[in-house]
Amino acid sequence: MERIYIGMGSNLADPAEQLRSAIESLAQLPHTELVAVSAFYQSDSLLPGQPRYTNAVAALDSSLAPLDLLDALQAIENAQGRERLERWGPRTLDLDIVLFGDRLIDEPRLKVPHYHLQERAFVLYPLAELAPADLRLADGRTLTDLLAACPFIGLERIPQTSR
Repeated sequence: MERIYIGMGSNLADPAEQLRSAIESLAQLPHTELVAVSAFYQSDSLLPGQPRYTNAVAALDSSLAPLDLLDALQAIENAQGRERLERWGPRTLDLDIVLFGDRLIDEPRLKVPHYHLQERAFVLYPLAELAPADLRLADGRTLTDLLAACPFIGLERIPQTSR
């Protein structure tokens, strides 16, 4: 079993509910245990004119191979109405493998640590809620250094609400 961190985001069709539904689906993945989920955060879209995103990070322990996990995550996205019409378009659900144990993965379909991680406060701050304080990425960077270089700007921690 490896510790894997999944970045989650949605800006369509009740984003908080999309994340809650995704969390339920993550908990059902075979050979996988859902360990923890961060608070939810709202952030502006990277592109103008799109609704704000709701983001979170989930920690999983899994024995799935990286591409098998990627396929399972994409199946969850598809089940929740994800349409891949444009690369940076609005979405019902986006699930990204942010970290996969201590692995460096450079496959055509999967790059880990997730590219642009260092620029994504909406991933780094929820990740910091779950990861050990001394987390060192497989490429040598520390989470502490990434947080120091990526200010908590444009993020709003939102309260969890029950169904």
